[in-house]
Amino acid sequence: MPEQPQAATLEGSISVLAALEAGSRPIHKIYLRTGKPGKHERTWQKIERLAKAQQVKIVRVPSETIDQLAEGKTHGGVLAEVGERRHVAPAELLTLAGAAPFIVMLDGIEDPFNFGYAVRALYAAGAQGLVLRPRNWMSAANIVAKASAGATERIPSAIFDTADAAASFFRQQGLSVACTAQQHAMPLYQADLTQPLFMVIGGEKRGITRSFLAQADLRLQIPYASHFPYSLPANSAAAVLGFEVMRQRAWPANFNTFPGQ
Repeated sequence: MPEQPQAATLEGSISVLAALEAGSRPIHKIYLRTGKPGKHERTWQKIERLAKAQQVKIVRVPSETIDQLAEGKTHGGVLAEVGERRHVAPAELLTLAGAAPFIVMLDGIEDPFNFGYAVRALYAAGAQGLVLRPRNWMSAANIVAKASAGATERIPSAIFDTADAAASFFRQQGLSVACTAQQHAMPLYQADLTQPLFMVIGGEKRGITRSFLAQADLRLQIPYASHFPYSLPANSAAAVLGFEVMRQRAWPANFNTFPGQ
């Protein structure tokens, strides 16, 4: 049987391990640097174990070979040839989320680093699902996965053509629709974010449309301590919003300290 065509690469043990553990996309082949893995030995062993179980071919090659295949020099001796990201149906996204869904849509974030950073924060804060427009991120799959520390591979995601279509669907399923706004908005820390929630976070350029703001159930404002007339970048806003949702829902009963603390 001919080998499947390469669609993109994931570089680094964190991204490759996340894709293996999450089953987020087909993995055609994994390259590991020859020699001892050093401090990454346990991670490499886990990658090899999962790859064997999933019948993914592992090839041992010199570091120079991986350098030629990789986009940069931070691969750490691990690279995977992968296929397109798998997405789930919207109804399945809700099933996976459980009784109190926290679903987020990142709309209009064009920079793959900022997109990855935003997903990283939201996933760490407990967001159970991600909604995207039907954009092909394959050309930036590696950047997005690395910036998110593998979170973009781990978080279940669904596709909607527009934010309005997504909001209509999730509202019909009993979720409140939330977004940030500058006017006629409630301070974030006064809002009830424990309810089932579909939150839309807009990009720096386009933001959120007036029509969407008009029909949102919750319009949230992130308070500032200093007089500052500019909005936060999307990845920073995502972190603030996500962790306030986490604080209201889980602190302190279900809180996990940062590794090493």
